[in-house]
Amino acid sequence: VQLQASGGGVVQAGGSLRLSCAASGRTFSSYTMGWFRQAPGKERELVATIRRTGGSTVYADSVKGRFTISRDNTKNMVNLQMNILRTEDTAVYYCALTPRHLIVSSMSNENEYDYWGQGTLVTVSS
Repeated sequence: VQLQASGGGVVQAGGSLRLSCAASGRTFSSYTMGWFRQAPGKERELVATIRRTGGSTVYADSVKGRFTISRDNTKNMVNLQMNILRTEDTAVYYCALTPRHLIVSSMSNENEYDYWGQGTLVTVSS
């Protein structure tokens, strides 16, 4: 399985960016897929994640109301629309996937994810 992420870049605070991640290499009848991020000197943390079936989502409290995750099941792709970006959103963003339909309480646990993308840098300037 390969995860190809795109869409990172540099934006001013208050601006928007859209990240995309496409999964390939096998057919998925189910998955849980999402984004984690790691800022310099900090641990990796959940941003948002979504299940293929039913579309249940989990968001970090720090991004609720600003970020929206969506999925395109026909393309095995998830998108992360990031609005009202803040300097503290600066990080390397990693796409992650597990072929399992995780229960909601497990969706934020990075150890539940089997595949990871290469990371894409998002820099928010003040």
